[in-house]
Parts: sequence; C-alpha cells; structure tokens
Amino acid sequence: MVSTLTPDRFAGQTAIVTGAGSGIGKATAVRLAQEGARVIAGDVVPARLQELIDQYPDLDIVTVDGDISHEDTATRLVAAANGRIDVVANVAGIMDGFLPVGEVDDATWERVFGINVTGIMRLIRAALPVMVAGGGGSIVNVSSEAGLRGGAAGAAYTASKHAVIGLTRNTSVMYSAQGVRCNAVAPGGVQTNIEAPMLSALAGSVLGPVFQHVLPPVATAEQLAAAITWLASTDSANVTGIVLTSDGGWAAM
Repeated sequence: MVSTLTPDRFAGQTAIVTGAGSGIGKATAVRLAQEGARVIAGDVVPARLQELIDQYPDLDIVTVDGDISHEDTATRLVAAANGRIDVVANVAGIMDGFLPVGEVDDATWERVFGINVTGIMRLIRAALPVMVAGGGGSIVNVSSEAGLRGGAAGAAYTASKHAVIGLTRNTSVMYSAQGVRCNAVAPGGVQTNIEAPMLSALAGSVLGPVFQHVLPPVATAEQLAAAITWLASTDSANVTGIVLTSDGGWAAM
C-alpha cells in the first residue's frame, strides 16, 4: 500500500528530478507534480520523457534530456527551473554487473561513478546558489542498501552508493545553516527497468545464496517515491543528514 497524495503539498514549488523517464524517478516526478510542484524532469532517453508528458498531459512537467554525468546537463536542468529550485531529487543511477574489484574494468568503474556520484555532485553544485538565494530547500539523493553493506552489488556500485551517503551528510552539514536540507533514501530491491545482470561467477556464488534466502519483498517505485517526497517536503522539516532505509526491513537483518 502506498500513502495517499497530499494535495498542494508542493504548491508553488519547483522540483528537479533526474532519472525521471522510468522507475523511481518517474514515480517521484509524477507524485511531486500531482502534489502541486512544477517539475523539471531529466533523463538520458528522450523517448521516455516524451512518454511521461504524453501520459500526464495535465501535470506541470518540463523535460530536459541529457546524460547527468555531463556538466552541461546539470546546467540545463537548473536553467529550466527559471530561478527557483525548492527540491532536487537525484534518482538517476546505473548498476555494475555485480563485478567484484578483481574483475571490474576501468570503463565500468568510471561510468558508474560518473552517473551515481559525479552527476549528483554536479547537479547539487549547480542548484545550490539558486536554492540558497531562495531561502533554502530540500535535496534527496538515492543511495542503496549497497551503500550500507558490502554484499548487495559489485565493487563500483557499492563504492558509489557509499559515496552518495558521504556526499549527502557533508552537504547537510555545510548548508543546513543556509536553509538547505540534504537526505538520502536507501532502497532495497525495487521493481524498475534498471539493468542488473550478474556478470561475475564469483559474485553469483557468494551473493546468490544470500539473495535467495534473505531478501525481503521487492518494493514498487511508488513506495520509494512516497519516501522521497516526504523527505523533500516540509513534513520532514527537522530532518537532515539522514539515510532513510526503504527496503522492507533488509537493513535490520
């Protein structure tokens, strides 16, 4: 069950959401818009963004296509916000084929960090001056259970999601006095179209038994969107620098 919408919770606000063409990002963009926000929706696949606005023609959604690991994409997302940014939801991310450090190639490592970490940093960096000038706002970064443990993914994805948590906490400390809150959500398994092939025999032998017997039920994208929008809203006004696990209890196991 997903919590009901809160009408006008984001009325008059502008939110930037990355990875908005599918999965958690799409669910977050739609929920923010349904609750009154003007949403700047970013994704690397233009066709997904077109499908989003075709599916929800009555919502206030502006699309910006581009690779979030490129600085010009962050610049264009911020420019589309037109001088006001209340919420940034960094959702875009990719997996790493579960490759352990002894098998990971440089291209995979750099690509995963480029999207999962550098892209988040660049969008926050670009958005902060606008947020601070407007009196503050809320940043929500999507980490992962892999950011809390060592046995949920490959080396690149695991390290990148740990880095997201460090970036989140440092941003919270540095900018809370200027009215900017920064939190992270750590999902477990979620029903999305993110590619997660098991490319390593070693990882399969080590993690396979764990995944078969320990994992909780897979969440829906809408359940994650509910957590993200709560952290983005003033309902969580006294919350900053935290990692909210939305994982069916996996972190407690």
